[in-house]
Amino acid sequence: MTDPTRGVLYPDRLPRFSRIPAGDEASPLAAWFWIPQWELADGVESRQPILGYPAANLVVEGDQVTLWGATTRASERVLRGSGWAVGALLRPAALAWLTEAPSDLVDASVAIDAPDLRDAVTTAMPDETAAAAAFAEWLTRHAGPVTPEGRLANAMVELLMTDASLLRVEDAAERLRVSVRTLQRLAHRTVGLPPAAMIRRRRLQEAAQRVREDPEASLAGIASELGYADQAHLAKDFRTVLGFTATVYRVGG
Repeated sequence: MTDPTRGVLYPDRLPRFSRIPAGDEASPLAAWFWIPQWELADGVESRQPILGYPAANLVVEGDQVTLWGATTRASERVLRGSGWAVGALLRPAALAWLTEAPSDLVDASVAIDAPDLRDAVTTAMPDETAAAAAFAEWLTRHAGPVTPEGRLANAMVELLMTDASLLRVEDAAERLRVSVRTLQRLAHRTVGLPPAAMIRRRRLQEAAQRVREDPEASLAGIASELGYADQAHLAKDFRTVLGFTATVYRVGG
């Protein structure tokens, strides 16, 4: 997960927003920490649509610590007033420690009883670097050593979400030297989504980024380069997951 801006559909609408790498010790547990801060005038709203990575997020906001599961569609956060949040994009090895059933958390969330994490992050803010360090320290102290299955699950997600040439689950299984069935079971146990869904999410994130950043590129060309059967399949992905067409997205709708 090397491109932390890829899932942001409208980067220019973001409030103050930082993403901080997890660092060597915490990197098997989190890809990065993300920290928005906002201060809006009375009556002003900031809508933030996100096409998230197929991963869970552990988030400290206010007096709450919440574990959010992977998503099957774009989500939207509406910001009002002033505030901040500090979240960790979790790797599968960390999610397996926090829940035994990641599939139950898909498109859902659950409160986590972690007052020490909440207090450490709250004390560190608004120093973003210190807040991320406090979060990383808490993860490494509580999660324990990464298991062999956790390492394999981390490698699976990294491969599926970063290798643009990878279009079939069979190819991913071969690269990881496991059977397709083993890969499917691993994804269910550690992410909650099937490997094919992760590949589709990566392609749609890449397509959205291309549509946004290259106004001259044809939609048919983008579809072909990213492995879609044709432009119609790309259009269907946009409508199903994002709720609007690529053309509407291109003009900032």
